[in-house]
Amino acid sequence: MSIAQGRLEILQVYKLLQCVRQNDKKQIGKLIKFGIANLINFAEPNEGECALHLASVANNIDMCKFLLELGAHPNVQDKQGRTPFMKAAELGHDQLLELLAFADADMTLVDNDGQGILFYCVCPTKRHTQCVQIALEHGADPNNRSLNGKPALLFTCEQAQEQECKEMCLQILEKGADPNGMDEESGRTVLMEAANAGATEVVRVILQKGGKVNTLDKGRYHAGHYAAKGGFFQILRALSAYGGDLGVIAMDGNTPLHLAAKGGFADCCKFIVQRGCNPKLKNQEGKTARAVAKESAHKPAMKEIRKGERYFTKYSKPQVHNPNEPWAILFYDWSLEHEKVLRSAFEVMDLGDGTVAKEDFALVIQGKEAPIEFEDLQKIMQVHDKNRLGSVNINEFFKGSKYLQKTFLMASYEPKKKKGKKGGKKGKASIPLPICIVPENLIHRRDDGGPPHFMIESYRHFTDYSRFSRDHPPVHPLQDDSAWYLDWPDKSFTNVNYAVKADDIESLNRAFAQGVPVDVRDRFYKTPLMAACASGNFEVAKFLIAMGADVNASDNFKWTPLHHACHAGQLDIIQLLVNSGVQIDTAAINGSTPLMRAVESCRLECVQYLINCGAKVQLQNKKEQNALDISREYTDLRIYEVVKAKLDSLPKPKDKKGKGKGKGKAPAVCRGLHPTIQHTVSKMADRYGIDITKQKKEILHESVLYQQSLITSGAVNKVDITFVPRTVWGHQPTTEELIKKREARRERFTYEVDFDDFMMPFKKNFMTKSIALGGPNAK
Repeated sequence: MSIAQGRLEILQVYKLLQCVRQNDKKQIGKLIKFGIANLINFAEPNEGECALHLASVANNIDMCKFLLELGAHPNVQDKQGRTPFMKAAELGHDQLLELLAFADADMTLVDNDGQGILFYCVCPTKRHTQCVQIALEHGADPNNRSLNGKPALLFTCEQAQEQECKEMCLQILEKGADPNGMDEESGRTVLMEAANAGATEVVRVILQKGGKVNTLDKGRYHAGHYAAKGGFFQILRALSAYGGDLGVIAMDGNTPLHLAAKGGFADCCKFIVQRGCNPKLKNQEGKTARAVAKESAHKPAMKEIRKGERYFTKYSKPQVHNPNEPWAILFYDWSLEHEKVLRSAFEVMDLGDGTVAKEDFALVIQGKEAPIEFEDLQKIMQVHDKNRLGSVNINEFFKGSKYLQKTFLMASYEPKKKKGKKGGKKGKASIPLPICIVPENLIHRRDDGGPPHFMIESYRHFTDYSRFSRDHPPVHPLQDDSAWYLDWPDKSFTNVNYAVKADDIESLNRAFAQGVPVDVRDRFYKTPLMAACASGNFEVAKFLIAMGADVNASDNFKWTPLHHACHAGQLDIIQLLVNSGVQIDTAAINGSTPLMRAVESCRLECVQYLINCGAKVQLQNKKEQNALDISREYTDLRIYEVVKAKLDSLPKPKDKKGKGKGKGKAPAVCRGLHPTIQHTVSKMADRYGIDITKQKKEILHESVLYQQSLITSGAVNKVDITFVPRTVWGHQPTTEELIKKREARRERFTYEVDFDDFMMPFKKNFMTKSIALGGPNAK
């Protein structure tokens, strides 16, 4: 790398960088031709960046091609050792990275921290996944290790909870990465990080490629500890199939069972106990796994651990035969893990009735290097061939019921099927719950025959685009005279809540100016403010509140805008509503409060803010559940602890003593009179049902003097003579404003908001729990 030093070199380098930013190829050519020698590869003195660095960061493929043709070197490094292709990979510029790769870029180069290009590619997007593939195809080192001793594969596995990073891990493993790579500082292996992230596919590939399953880190934590901590049942199965010891005791005395009990993962607790973990062991705090589950109020986990304690006590006694021997459990787990491969091998030797000969069965099992001795294998074959036909039924073998008890089989972990009533009539097909919408007879068109008020006219720009654009708007409204010689476009109407979600403030402002109510409801009973809160659109919510939107309005489910904001997990909108006077403890139709919605969305900052603002954690819904019960169901320990601390700090309720009703105040009309006269007037008004205040206002409006004062002041028959220019240009956002808006949206909802499968916080949390419980999308 050549750093510009003299005044002439520095000036020419900065001029070159300026031309690269401005995409001025003509001037760049002159500088390269008449400037100092090898100017194109000189770096500026501050960061050490060259022209190719700038073009790579800007994803300017055309400029990169031009610079490479002029002799730019793709392997030039800045002061931190970063090359142009590293910066391109970090930003996900896959096409530009491919261009540099074909320009003979050295993918084995590392920066000053020892990190190669694979470290820069780790980001959960599809473009970064493509960058990993390009880098590996052009010689990137899959076993690259940083100076602090962290392998690139381990760094990728740390973020393997995202699908794109899982694919990266698989690609790096396919190119020959070490499956036993270890972080020298913590001692954690690639397998541990994959188990901690819940990447089941990555864990299986690591084990298939020879990953050591029983390696311990510096805290004596096993891969089983990390899998149990996250409740990843399938990973525990894979570890057990490869001989993983699920009874390892860490330095803090915790076994995998303690961590599974703390998270309330009942199936994991059952599996770990059955695979040999002692349920009676205590950690350094003196707590057994059952005590840990009890402390966190996880009753299903407590139940499974209690069963395991009884089982362990029964079969740990001397001279008591255990019907579920450890070798049989290990062989059963191994056979299920390799079921697909074994079935393919058995199909070749099938006798035609779903069975294979015992000799062929033993040949396949031994050929796949099953973890079983030949004597034990003979026991398995003998159990499956009680009729002495010399064959083994394949389906019966994979069930495992011939040599293990029912509770140890995977079938016992499946949800129980409900048995139908014998002899009873078949019930009627359940009718799906209809969507609650406003009936057609209650949707009225406008007085002029137009669509309902919730259908507003969308503001459309039509102008002479040869003169004006979003980045070059007219300076003055009268400057754009397109309306005088262009045909007006036909009116188009859109749902007011669609305009809210699209951030179309121009159309909303125009609709409200035409008399559309700010709190107009669509056919789903939702107001624009509710739609803005549900979609997380802060600017529109702020605009609607400024226009007078009712912050305490409710839909057909009695949800207020605060319910929708908490459901979406948007703290700034919640703060805006609270500052605008929203009722913080309004109950929905099922009794749920906004605080409960924030708990369901697993947004700790929203829950903490509502509690600080006085939200009542002791309120219950119609299922008699308070916020603490709901946080326990959604298994978020952070929120659970916050709500529990607030609930424990509340004083115990006292018996309310009856208090006498206060005396009513005299009407405002009677104030200022003698107390005796006030009492007499109020008494007479109550006796004859007369509203004194209302009558006084009616008398005032019917007064001739009052009407004459209005005429004299000019308040009647006003004529508006304001000149409104005929213009078609509104406030159209520029490209820079649109980019900033997209950046702000990414900061609010993370980068996932740009993808089609983006889910709001509540839906994402709900789907995660559903998949964890074996829902329809679970693999």
